Amino acid sequence: MYYLVNVTLFSRCIVSFKSRGFRGTIQDFPGADPLKDAEVLRKAMKGFGTDEQAIINLLGSRSNRQRVPLLVSFKTAYGKDLIKDLKSELSGNFEKLVLATLKTPAQYDAYELKEAIKGAGTDEACLIEILASRSNAKIREINQVFKAENKKSLEESISGDTSGHFRRLLVSLAQGNRDESENVDISLAKQDAQALYQAGENKLGTDESKFNAILCARSKAHLRAVFHEYQHMCGRDIVKSIEREMSGDLESGMLAVGELSDLPSIIGAGTKDRTLMRIMVTRSEVDMLDIRQEYLKNYGKSLYTAISGDTSGDYKKLLLKLCGGSD
Repeated sequence: MYYLVNVTLFSRCIVSFKSRGFRGTIQDFPGADPLKDAEVLRKAMKGFGTDEQAIINLLGSRSNRQRVPLLVSFKTAYGKDLIKDLKSELSGNFEKLVLATLKTPAQYDAYELKEAIKGAGTDEACLIEILASRSNAKIREINQVFKAENKKSLEESISGDTSGHFRRLLVSLAQGNRDESENVDISLAKQDAQALYQAGENKLGTDESKFNAILCARSKAHLRAVFHEYQHMCGRDIVKSIEREMSGDLESGMLAVGELSDLPSIIGAGTKDRTLMRIMVTRSEVDMLDIRQEYLKNYGKSLYTAISGDTSGDYKKLLLKLCGGSD
């Protein structure tokens, strides 16, 4: 099976959501009424059998800020818990996807981070993806939700489940305190480029802490200037240097923080449905149109076609609603 994998960030060639306007596929539905929507969901689950298509049509056409209030409106109208009702009526990946659409972004991210950490193994790619791509405000909100729901801070959970320089990288990102200014000081960019060169290419061994300090604290705009100066200074692309100096999860994390990763990582056999769901839900209101374009350019077929051929049933139908169409 071939699924979309987002190991880190999306391609650096994708222009930001802010600069290009809305690039998602799901927007506010004009005139949506939470009580009427709750009635649609109630009718879909009342009586013999379940009208899955009605659930897909409704949730697949409402924005997150229109879906989340349905939890309260459903309970207000019927005195019942919408999540419990959905769990009793649905199953498998379709159930998981439906429930994901009813979480706030911070709730969903906190849940995914918890799932990435708990158990015998760790989903390092999920940790990198979320912590490296969310804004300071979103990271701080995720921290609040995580602590409230798990009685342990996100930093404590990360520290207990990772180690070494990779742990330090994740802890730095979890602070939600990165410079987000668009201002660039060229003299400082040159200093940072020199510092990275001295910490890597011009040193026996690697000073990972210096890379961590610069990549995790500086703004994205500043880092673009740093990488330009680095290329000019030593004649080598910063990506090549990081790949030479680091490996594994630390390499992936550093590339993600610097927005140096290639396309949301190549589809391939064995990819988790959890990852596919997370990308479709979290990016459908941000930059799904850009992801679709990059997917088509890289694989010669549309993301819509790939999902159609490799998933099935109601799960597929809701994924396709989030995808928004073929290219």
